[in-house]
Amino acid sequence: MHGTHDAGSPYAPHTDDERTAMLEAIGAETVEDLFDVPAGVAFDGEYGIDSRSERETRRLVRSILGRNDGLTELLGRGHYGYYVPSLVDHLADRSEFLTSYTQYQPEISQGFLQALFEYQSLLVELTGLEVANCSMYDAATALGEAATLADRIRDASGTRVLVPDRLASGKRRTLENYVAGTDLVVETYPTDDGIVDLEGFERRVEGGGAGGDETDAVMVYAENPTVRGTIEENLSAIGSIADDADALFVLGSDPVALALLERPADVGADVVVGDASVLGLPTSFGMGLGLFATSETYLRQVPGRLVGASEDATDRRTFTLTLQTREQHIRRERATSNICTNQAWVALRTAIHVGALGPRGLVELASRSVTRAEELAERVDDLTGVTAPVHDRRHFREFVAHVDQPARAIASDLQKRGFAVHVVDDHEIQLCVAGVPDERLDSFVATLEEVVG
Repeated sequence: MHGTHDAGSPYAPHTDDERTAMLEAIGAETVEDLFDVPAGVAFDGEYGIDSRSERETRRLVRSILGRNDGLTELLGRGHYGYYVPSLVDHLADRSEFLTSYTQYQPEISQGFLQALFEYQSLLVELTGLEVANCSMYDAATALGEAATLADRIRDASGTRVLVPDRLASGKRRTLENYVAGTDLVVETYPTDDGIVDLEGFERRVEGGGAGGDETDAVMVYAENPTVRGTIEENLSAIGSIADDADALFVLGSDPVALALLERPADVGADVVVGDASVLGLPTSFGMGLGLFATSETYLRQVPGRLVGASEDATDRRTFTLTLQTREQHIRRERATSNICTNQAWVALRTAIHVGALGPRGLVELASRSVTRAEELAERVDDLTGVTAPVHDRRHFREFVAHVDQPARAIASDLQKRGFAVHVVDDHEIQLCVAGVPDERLDSFVATLEEVVG
């Protein structure tokens, strides 16, 4: 320490003189002037929380949690709750994993780094692409990072990022936030009967459509399965159209779906994004694990960080962070992303879950996601006043059903009887089977019959 700073740090300017100089430079009198905190929420020095013993605190917390509705959730649309084996909790909750913030020092992080390397490897195998980063926030931010990657490496002269007209609103808003600091603009292309309308898609990629004077598309995004649960049938054609336009083809999916559906690399995908926490985490409604895989061509442009295998001085196989391109690690002007933390522990859980399932178990889980959804759709379709699925296509994990009565009223009645479903339109509800036991599906069908009858 240099001893020239009262706060004891040679790097952070915390002396009174330095604070005063900075405040004068920006025209403020006090540090408090930099914050606009409404009086109603400003801390007044008192928390207003009575002290309690551990036993009393536990009793209070149990009573609060007991007020939650014990609903059976047939919710999906990006949040899925497959059964997580207890093995995942027992291994991931070991102290060496829970207390490891990030793996900067390979000499003390070999176990965690190897687990992350295995996580990357399973994504490489599932996608067919050569590079996968070792953790991102969630699917929405992974999509945003794909757009900024397209902006950095684009061959096309345009500025348009094309997404399906049916895209989860959270993903759309996050994507728009990511491109706000660039010249990119987010536009939509049409879908038809639950999948991409190829003719309309091609027109939009080529610059046709509403104004007729749009610039080239720099990136196109498609999903398989889609937000409505349909399996996209036109991926190869989408990839060819994107390639002809020199646009980056980004495909959204997840590890369970990728175990059964076409490999992204085989349909021309340049980047795969999605949420890997469909394995390893229960339904978390916001907490996720973004996956990001791409071809080796874009290795130096991958956001976040990569774990690589190497050898130590004694020729033993070792693991280390071989590429760290986020702001936290290098000069900001050279960073490829603004990711300032990582989801390593969630990635660890995903890797353990996949390892517990094994290749056969993962494929069986994916296959059941198709058969159980389609079997439920058949049973629901037999009810008077319900048509399912809305789209005459194969479905994965979830589907949309048409109800003759107002959908919101149907959903409200179902909730009163212990079931939660999505309302997606005035007369459409969406049902997801992921993580729902068979006996609860039986009860749901019986309850829906009562509600619509």
